[in-house]
Order: sequence, then structure tokens, then C-alpha cells
Amino acid sequence: MVSACSFRSARHPFSLPETSNYVSVSRPRRFGKTIAANMLCAYYGRGDSRVLFSGLKVAGHENWDRYLNRFDVIRVVMTDFIKGNKKVEDSLKMLSSRILDDLSEEYPEVKYDTEDLAYSMDRFYRKSGIPFVIIIDEWDAVFRERKEDRDGQRLYLDFLRDWLKDKEYAALAYMTGILPIKKYGKHSALNMFDEYSIIAPMQLAPYTGFTEEEVRELCTKYGRAYEKIKEWYDGYEVSDVVPPDPGYELQNASGKEHEQKRYSIYSPLSVVKAVSTGIIQNYWNKTENYEALAEYIRADFDGLKDAVALMMDGGRVKVDVSTYQNDMTTFHSRDDILAMLIHLGYLEYDMETKEVHIPNKEILDEFKASTKSEEWEPAFRAYRKSVELLKATWEQKEDRVAELMEWFHDTAENKTYNSEAALSYAVKTAYYAAQKYYTVMQELDSGKGYADIVYLPSPKHPDKQALLIELKYNRTVRTAADQIRERNYPQALEHYHDKLLLVSINYDKDAKNTDEPSCPAGGSLCQNSERQKPTLIDEHC
Repeated sequence: MVSACSFRSARHPFSLPETSNYVSVSRPRRFGKTIAANMLCAYYGRGDSRVLFSGLKVAGHENWDRYLNRFDVIRVVMTDFIKGNKKVEDSLKMLSSRILDDLSEEYPEVKYDTEDLAYSMDRFYRKSGIPFVIIIDEWDAVFRERKEDRDGQRLYLDFLRDWLKDKEYAALAYMTGILPIKKYGKHSALNMFDEYSIIAPMQLAPYTGFTEEEVRELCTKYGRAYEKIKEWYDGYEVSDVVPPDPGYELQNASGKEHEQKRYSIYSPLSVVKAVSTGIIQNYWNKTENYEALAEYIRADFDGLKDAVALMMDGGRVKVDVSTYQNDMTTFHSRDDILAMLIHLGYLEYDMETKEVHIPNKEILDEFKASTKSEEWEPAFRAYRKSVELLKATWEQKEDRVAELMEWFHDTAENKTYNSEAALSYAVKTAYYAAQKYYTVMQELDSGKGYADIVYLPSPKHPDKQALLIELKYNRTVRTAADQIRERNYPQALEHYHDKLLLVSINYDKDAKNTDEPSCPAGGSLCQNSERQKPTLIDEHC
């Protein structure tokens, strides 16, 4: 659909806005993108919408009406043109034809070229003296409807660039979508746009969704319990600035470091449905099919299924969002898929810690529905075993730790552990669930050597013991335990001196599955079981 919004007012030239006139806003479905686009259409489009805005907050700003009703507005909903069964080239021709038809009705005296949209719009502009505000809703439709059509996608991006970039007739180009602008390598194809995404909304942060204050007001108005609404629909947190690069101080004019303001954001559609009906449930599945999520998390990139199991248990996962190419097919790693799920609204991204997690009960319902098939059982079984292993470690149950370590050894893809490095990989896999409570560190420097694996409690779980794990291959648990003492590893963890659990694990490829006790010197609680031989030394050793 092409909507001109209004083509009625005096025709006179005027200066363009001083700020950037290329804006791309991306955020998940149901987060108010279309409403914002309609509002801009009403504000900029010729006609008389002063009464509509005069009672709102914007009217309190100086010069709020400077550009009110002064533009010819072209509004395009790309999903009306880009369809899976139609070539992109044909879709773009139809779009151009519709726009020119609308303009010719308003300006019948202007001669234009039906084969050249940009040239023709320039002619209309020079005749009227009124620039255009071009609003494109669902701009990323081609990447969602024609996922595999790389040639069509490039043609589409070239079309947008040729239509919009450096055009005098374009006072503002405003695009909305779920995905940010497509990248090729590290560069975007439409580099003239300022981008505001769910990951980096910057100045638009408080307008990304409903804020906590707005939700509280709605709950009061409709007599709903705020805490229940929060539990089900909260969980997205955004910042009003992009954190600076490491080592760089972001300062204001006074020389003081800029303080970020963070906002708790709610999905507007879900909140409106819940407070207006009083029924708190999953409204996400009214607009999204759970199979859409299942399709992406089914691909087990780099242990993606393990990461999903961890997040469904309330854990968080580190992610690098910089490699994502902003489409729905170019995935080279687990991080790329996780980054896409952030933009789709299935995950919340913490920009400070660079972690993702499932934001609330509503989205958790989606993950539960998407992981019901039998193919998920091995991943969930392994996660349950990992949780049990962590609990057995806390409780210093050597027999059970050894038994569970052997289980992970037997189910691992690589069943031949012929080095401490391989054993380290096996142990990290076995303790995967620990990421819910810990930050994992490799080879912590003690001054006299390196501890193999250290688990430090995260700030959200200060009550947990730090874990220091020393690994040996074809040695003895005594060797590993002695090494912990000799290298003064606990001194490197002085901050945790009263909550530190030291663990030594030896893998003996020739050992049989027996229960022969063999404690190291010092008399600490230990017992050998099967081939993995842990020694758990309490925190006071």
C-alpha cells in the first residue's frame, strides 16, 4: 500500500531539517513500529493535525510544530509488495508504478518517466517545491519473505540506495523493520542511515516499548496486579547510549563521564492485551508461530542446544553480536543465531556484560513449545546431568562426581582423552550448567603456574563457592592436589578465602571401574571411582 497521507496545502519551499534525514528503526514484532510510522505520517503530512498533537507531550517543546504538516508524505508497507511467490524485480516495478500513479494524480501537469522513480520524484519536487518524507514500514520484508534470494536482496538494497541516497527531494527517509540494515562483511549496504535497534536504541531507548512507569499507570487504571504483569512481560533492558570502546572515556562538555540511563521495556501488545482483558497468558503466539523459533535453535551450532537448555533454566550466555550479517540465513556460528533471536525478541541482550537470556515467562513459553520434540531430549538430559554434577561438587560427593564425569566422557563425541587439554574440554562440557552461577576462567595465573579451570561466582550469586579445578592425565589425584598446594592457587583467590572449593581430577586411561580409595596427603575427604578420579578438598584446606 502506498499512502500519501495528505497532499493539500500551500506549496512553498523551505529549509530541510538540520539533523540526519536517514533513520532506520528496528525492533521485534509487536513493539509499536507501525504506530510510530503512522504518527510520523500524521505529523509531517500536509493537512491539519495540530489538534491531534496539541494535547500531547510533544506540544510542550519549543518549535514543536516547525515541520508540522509541511511535507508530501509517501508511506510504503513493503510486505504488500515483497512476497515469496513474486520476483523482487517485479515487486519493485509495481511499487514504483504505484508511487508515480499517486503523485501524478496530485500533480497531473508534471511529466515523468515511468521507468525511473528517482528522476520522476525529483521532477515532482521541483514543480511543487515541497520535499518528501518517505516512510517505509517492514523494510526488511525481502530478507524474511525471500530468505534465499541473494540476487533479489542485492537488487532491493540497490533500489533503496538509488531512490533515497543524496536526493534533494528526500527531507526524511524513515524505515522500520525487525532486522537492522543488511551487512556484507562489516559494512552495511545503506550506510547513509542512522540505525536504532533493540541492541542499541540510543536516544530512542525509552520509546522502544512501554516503560515501567507506563505499565504501572496502566495497571492502576485497569485495576491489574503489576507484579504479575512484570513477571510475564518485563525483561528487556535497553540503554540510551552505546557503551564506548574499551579504554575510551565518553565525556560530556564538563569533562565528566556520561552516565547511561537504562530502561526496563515491555512488549506493548502483550501488556495492552493483559491489562485490558485481565487474562495473563502468552500473547506472543498470537503473532508468532513457535515453529519459527524452533527452526533456528534446531541448528546445533557450537552447542546452541546446550545454551538454550541453560537459558531455559534461568542462565545467561555470552554472545558476540558483531559478526551477525542482519539476515535470516547467513549463520556461521552460535553467536549469529543468538544475535538474530535478540532482534526477533526471543532473547534480551545485556550490553554491559554481553550476555543474553530469556526475558520473561511469555517468551519462556515459546521456548518450551519449540523444544518439545524428541531431538531435544539428549540436550536436556545432558543439562540435567550437569546440574547434578555441580550440586554433587558443592556437596563434595566424590563418588557421584566421578560417576557423572565418566558419563560425560562416555557420551562425548571424542571418547579418547590423551591429554590434559582434552580432559579440560570434557570437564568444561560436564560443568556447563555452572555458567548459570559462575564466570569461567582458563589458566588463572597463581604466580607459580596456572590453575587449569577456575569458576568465579557471578555478581548475582555471591553466596556460591569459587571452584578451582586442577586436571591431570595418567597421574594421580595426589599429584593434582599437591600441585594445588605447591603453587599457592588459593592465594590467587584470596577474595574467596572463606568460600573456595579446590577440586583435583585425574584421568587414568588404564584404570578399571573400581572403588579403591586413595586419598592425598592431608586427610581431606576423597574417594576414587571409575576412570575419572576427583578429589574434593574442602574450602578450609
